[in-house]
Amino acid sequence: MSALTDTSPLAVFNGLRRGEPAPPWIADAVTSAWGLEPARTVITLIAVSENATFRIEVDGVPVSVLRVHRPGHVGDARHIAGELTWVRRLAEEAEVRVPDVVPTAYGELLQTFTDPGGSVWYCVAFAFVAGDILEDFADPRPYYAEIGATTARLHRQVQSWQLPDDFTRFSWQLADMLGETSRWGDWRGADLTPKQTAVLERAERAAIGALEGLPASGDGWGLVHADLRPSNIMIDAGALTVIDFDDCGFSWLLYDFASALSFIEHEPYAPDIAKSWVAGYRTVRPLTGADLVHAAALSMIRRLTMLGWTTTHRADALPAELWDAQVPGTVAVAERYLASPTWLFD
Repeated sequence: MSALTDTSPLAVFNGLRRGEPAPPWIADAVTSAWGLEPARTVITLIAVSENATFRIEVDGVPVSVLRVHRPGHVGDARHIAGELTWVRRLAEEAEVRVPDVVPTAYGELLQTFTDPGGSVWYCVAFAFVAGDILEDFADPRPYYAEIGATTARLHRQVQSWQLPDDFTRFSWQLADMLGETSRWGDWRGADLTPKQTAVLERAERAAIGALEGLPASGDGWGLVHADLRPSNIMIDAGALTVIDFDDCGFSWLLYDFASALSFIEHEPYAPDIAKSWVAGYRTVRPLTGADLVHAAALSMIRRLTMLGWTTTHRADALPAELWDAQVPGTVAVAERYLASPTWLFD
């Protein structure tokens, strides 16, 4: 069942399903802005999540992926520009594969257009990345060491990069993840029993307590991808490409560890991939025992954040089995965390 309400800006896509053509008000604007011939161009929906994403094909060949930003999701165009600046910088200087940003026919990276109701939308395009989405793999475990190493390379670039004076991007602090001010919705809005709520509240307090005193500054803080999970990693001939930086922002660097396990922390293999991620990360950057305590706490918080996410998003934004597992799985993760705050690494 969809959690997206009719008052959400993305409700204009409620009747659109994966693989169906983009509405004319998008197709016409995109073909015009990017100089594409309408008769040769097909634009179809990939998914609706924080934003709507579409696949663009010309003469049957995929050429790019279009992201149509949900109005208000990132604040203003400066935040989107910040993301694109980082992606282009990574392509130049980091040992990480990322998609190219595709400018419009006029050389602009960001395009605006208006829907029939008068709402203004931002959209950006990225070059199509060949390969398969890791989320579709039956067993993602063999790739988690490289995901950890790739994440460490991102962090190494961030720590050495002098941000431009006009760089702007939102943050992922606790108030952005939990409670009434959370960006995606309070987990307490999920369909929970009183007993389940009590367990989750205990886990939330314990995880917040584990992060007490961890500064939002210094070597452990910086720009993070914030959603480096299997749905945002493409595999082609064994090589990884990181896609979809639209959630990137300033946070604890180890929030990228937490996001790598998003929605699957309850799976029996979660400790295996957590340990593989850490082993891969350590081939590039160090991690201490204290870091692992913080990583596990952030993973617990991330699980609660994403439970809140399910209260404000469409069910088809996740594979059906993962969507159905979110409430019982989150409770199971909370119980494991309460039994051992480093359960992912025990």
